[in-house]
Amino acid sequence: MPDRSWTQATVHARCQTLSHVAGRLADMSDSLIASCSSNQRIDPVETITAELFPLCAALKWIGKNGPKVLRSKRLGAIGRPAWLWGVHSQVHRQPMGQVLILAAWNYPLLLPGVQAAQALAAGNRVLLKPAVGCEAATLLLVEAFTDAGVPREFISVLDSSNESAISAIDQGVDLIVLTGGVTTGQKVMAQAARTLTPVIMELSGCDGVIVTADADLDRAADSIVFGMQFNSGATCIAPRRLIAVDATMDALIPRLRERLQDAGEVCVHPSAAETVCDTIAKSVASGCVDLLEHFDETALRSKGRIRPVILDGANGHTATASSDLFAPVISLIRVQDMNEAIRVINDCRFRLAASVFGPLDRASEVADQLQVGTVVINDLIVPTADPRLPFGGRGASGFGVTRGAEGLLAMTTPKVVARRYGKLMPHLKPRQSGDQATLTAALTLMHGSGWKKRLSALRQMAKRG
Repeated sequence: MPDRSWTQATVHARCQTLSHVAGRLADMSDSLIASCSSNQRIDPVETITAELFPLCAALKWIGKNGPKVLRSKRLGAIGRPAWLWGVHSQVHRQPMGQVLILAAWNYPLLLPGVQAAQALAAGNRVLLKPAVGCEAATLLLVEAFTDAGVPREFISVLDSSNESAISAIDQGVDLIVLTGGVTTGQKVMAQAARTLTPVIMELSGCDGVIVTADADLDRAADSIVFGMQFNSGATCIAPRRLIAVDATMDALIPRLRERLQDAGEVCVHPSAAETVCDTIAKSVASGCVDLLEHFDETALRSKGRIRPVILDGANGHTATASSDLFAPVISLIRVQDMNEAIRVINDCRFRLAASVFGPLDRASEVADQLQVGTVVINDLIVPTADPRLPFGGRGASGFGVTRGAEGLLAMTTPKVVARRYGKLMPHLKPRQSGDQATLTAALTLMHGSGWKKRLSALRQMAKRG
């Protein structure tokens, strides 16, 4: 008989167990850092700051806030429609069942770790498929969960092949959570559609950075350079497009040159290298200028290595400015004004996140008009690690969210229980000849436009009474 102990445990008990996973991760940090070392993750500090710190914070957040988010909601008389007199309802959050997590290679601890924790907090079973090359890190991650008290039957690791994901979906799961690219997302959705299996798609981005004329240009340049180089450029919300008016762009370019001119090579993931190379070559052929003169097509194709690339003369249709690249490449898009800058962001099919640099009032005004999942003002990437925040995109960047309260609720399905008290049940009585007139008057009394119509309806009901 299958073990149901985890599902039957209280939400509080499950969330407390998950908060203890943070302690296990801290104890295992050396092993986890070593397991994440790769040609893309060459700095161990990045594993600590970009994965372990935010993952542990998310686990602690679940321990403290999960029970409140997942608790049943009671709906009594306040706000209840008058014609539902005697009905008291509850909304319960129930687990989906079995959640399949298809993990990405660029953040093998944080992304699947938070997703698994939220699925488990809701009482689900988790099937976790690691990306190729991340098998060791995934096994250590799951070990931290089971050591903290999560039953092994409730979190299982699949092999890293595509076939294992296809097989799991064919065998039947209740929710699929994918972190990946558009092509993979389309394939997963097509397969899930056969059984109407719900999916959460956390897909790639081509994030824009808008810099206003009165922004702190040094801060903007420092942030852009950080974002381009962080995790070897393999971050879905890294800056891929810099958008500004001519004067601002001309002032930013020397700052970017100074900071990136001597930057060294990084290794592009084998699954992305050919696409990155083809896309840059296409942009250069279309008229973009390689400002740093770093692009070496032969080295990228043969060795998979690249130095930061800045392409001037791009527009919203340029290949590098409309593709989800995982490399330190940024396209410069010159606009006439902020209205055009906003259109450039909103017209892109990838709308995962964006950043705006400028005085807070002006930057906030721009941010309010951007149709993306996340907007960061006067910074980028780092603020999204707040465990309270949901994370998800729009357009080709996916749909649905993970993380935060919204992500936790996404791992559940609502179940409503409505209870009728008392004997007043007018809907069960035989229809009377005057029912239509009475109900029409009642409708006008409650919802009619203007007090005269409502007063007239009240008089009609009084006469009929």
